Amino acid sequence: MPPLPLFDLSTIDLTKVQISQEQVYSVNPHRYEFKMLDGIYFMDTENGRIAGYKDLTEDQFWVRGHIPGRPLFPGVLMIETAAQLVSYYVMSAAPDRGFMGFAGVDDVKFRGSVVPGQRIVMLGKMVEIRPRRCIGQTQAYVDGSLVYEGTITGMWL
Repeated sequence: MPPLPLFDLSTIDLTKVQISQEQVYSVNPHRYEFKMLDGIYFMDTENGRIAGYKDLTEDQFWVRGHIPGRPLFPGVLMIETAAQLVSYYVMSAAPDRGFMGFAGVDDVKFRGSVVPGQRIVMLGKMVEIRPRRCIGQTQAYVDGSLVYEGTITGMWL
């Protein structure tokens, strides 16, 4: 049985983007093919929650080779999307700290496939924010169905 959402999906206004891709990448240093977030719906610093999204299109770099004739969004890129969501949350809250690097991933499960033409909605809930590291639980949904879950650990570099 899949876990419950990190927070109630019905509380997210999926028609309103609060933080644009340009604003995300004014904080996150990723560029070119590694801009995994297209926007953020909301960020709740009081409760450690964040929700963002990525639109998958036919022209993205992974489509041609993963898997020819049946392109599937690679699991490792779902993890990267989750890591960028957690990174944005932490680096925007502490802009003077520098870069939040990827330190680990735990308890990952893929529960569905994601293909071009779909929007993946990524949820994050911060579990721990300390001077040397942060930990966030993450989940991804497509059309209301859970497709990914995992715990992301980041560290200041």
